[in-house]
Amino acid sequence: MRTIPALIAGEEVTTGTTFTVVDPSTGTPFAEATRCGTAQVDDAVEAARSAFGFVRGRSAEWRAGVLRQLAALIRRDADRLADLECQDVGKPLRQARTDVAVTARYFDYYAGILQALHGDTLPQADGMVAFTRREPFGVTAHITPWNYPLQMTARTLAPALAAGNCCVLKPAEDTPVTAVEIARLALEAGFPPGMLNVVPGFGPEAGAALAGHPGIDHISFTGSRPVGTAIAQAAAANVVPVVLELGGKSPNIVFEDADLGHAVPLIVSAIIQNCGQTCSAGSRVLVHESVHGKLVAAVRERFEALRIGPGAQDPDLGPLISDRQRARVASLVEQGRREAVLVTGGDVPDDERLHGGFFYRPTLFDHVPATAAVAQEEIFGPVLSVTPFRDDTEAVALANGTEYGLVAAVWTRDIGRAHRLADEVCAGQVFVNTYGAAGGVELPFGGWKRSGYGREKGFEGLLGYTQTKTVVIGVR
Repeated sequence: MRTIPALIAGEEVTTGTTFTVVDPSTGTPFAEATRCGTAQVDDAVEAARSAFGFVRGRSAEWRAGVLRQLAALIRRDADRLADLECQDVGKPLRQARTDVAVTARYFDYYAGILQALHGDTLPQADGMVAFTRREPFGVTAHITPWNYPLQMTARTLAPALAAGNCCVLKPAEDTPVTAVEIARLALEAGFPPGMLNVVPGFGPEAGAALAGHPGIDHISFTGSRPVGTAIAQAAAANVVPVVLELGGKSPNIVFEDADLGHAVPLIVSAIIQNCGQTCSAGSRVLVHESVHGKLVAAVRERFEALRIGPGAQDPDLGPLISDRQRARVASLVEQGRREAVLVTGGDVPDDERLHGGFFYRPTLFDHVPATAAVAQEEIFGPVLSVTPFRDDTEAVALANGTEYGLVAAVWTRDIGRAHRLADEVCAGQVFVNTYGAAGGVELPFGGWKRSGYGREKGFEGLLGYTQTKTVVIGVR
């Protein structure tokens, strides 16, 4: 049994109280993680504040150097980290390996661009000089979800650290393993104690203590809307800025002139990646009525050919994260049976070798009404809904017809239509004739509407972890 400590001020900390981490592929425990609460959060925030006094005096070159060294150590330990991520989340091994590679890219990317972080000189009257500076907030809090532990750790920490902040990370209780491993590697890379602290624990305990802590200067959260709302309220009480990424119900909009041979594999990949447990999953297909039947048949064929199995066996589709999540997916699928046409899937695989794990067959619904639960709710499972449309106007109305606005894709050979749809669809990212971007490290990412606010990734992600100071000097 692996033991997962907290890491505070450069020291591994245990509290005497733990919680069990389960392998989703087998349903069996494989680790005991330290259960942090208010006391450990207090210590972690104090450690970060102390380290900030040192870090703020270091140069951009120094920060870039330790970030690059951390990226190198992640690549050195890539196989070990991928194995841990695979066991912790249940995702296929090749997906875990991709996650490790993208994690290293985040730290390299922000090491490369942080020296481009500068202010502006502002025009003033004679005898006055004015300029702006970009400065770190100080101590930043990071509360991450369970679906991409490595990638999400890097996505939120790399820009914060590059900007010169010191961080306290609360990983999801379902998947705390690799967050602590990254913090250990950070110390080896030359991070001073307290620059990065990790406090495993439960949301109502460690998460709530961190979100409401008066010593926190900025909060990043990715997860459900109810929890995001509670975190925003806690932050507001301390007048602290928040970046929220709260999920999506992202459409693939397929027109009659689309190249289905190219589109269908990517549409399938966009919903089965990580067993559909992805905020940006392409969980809806809106398809022109003239190619509707052909697309449904092609997706069904691919769904039924997918290999399902434990992540370590590198199948096409691994398990869901927990029995609780599988029950939620099954409940929404049952509701979908009453509202739409079930084409394939909709149940647990009938395979004795998979008993014990939290597996669910890829599920395809057709003729899904726009108001159906499977068209409106973020299921977070391998469930795809298909809705036909007649023309561009109806396609846009359907695409914008949920409370979310995270990602969308448009499949068409008509470049004019592609530009129009990219303009009219309410989403933080719009892809044309593709879906996703292999981690999209350089691409600003975030939602419209109830998908949240603020941006991560890209240069905007770095700016988001800084505040502007204006300096005006009289030179006479």
